[in-house]
Amino acid sequence: MDHQFDILKKNRNLILKVIDGFSMDQLNKIPDGFNNNVVWNLAHLMVTQQLLCYQFSGLEVAVSDEMIGLFRKGTSPKKVVLSAEFDEIKKLFIELPLQFERDYSDGIFKSYHEYTTSLDVTLSDIRSAISFNNFHEGIHLGTILALRKLI
Repeated sequence: MDHQFDILKKNRNLILKVIDGFSMDQLNKIPDGFNNNVVWNLAHLMVTQQLLCYQFSGLEVAVSDEMIGLFRKGTSPKKVVLSAEFDEIKKLFIELPLQFERDYSDGIFKSYHEYTTSLDVTLSDIRSAISFNNFHEGIHLGTILALRKLI
């Protein structure tokens, strides 16, 4: 599983590199034809990883209920995210995968509530959740790459 965690961390670092230097106006902009923005995508990735891997394992998530409500699947940006809020999102964006890797190594993922994703992929254990999460993060990297050309 080391390889899967390496993919997650490298993808997140790449995303931050891609958006480095963008203004808050750019990060919050929703271009024509899109229903979200760069900020939403970053926070959505954090929330989704926490739900897929922790919540479905019966464990406490490391993001607030408010963040889940704003950035879970099926949502779109409801407000402009300010610089201080974005700094916290970026901090968690990098720190949570590190904690996830430690938690996995510590063996805290003992059970999993089977879940079928909107892509009709059934996740039956933490290993399948980690793999699917990395796939999901790749999709959103593509979205962020498209967004950056339009903002």
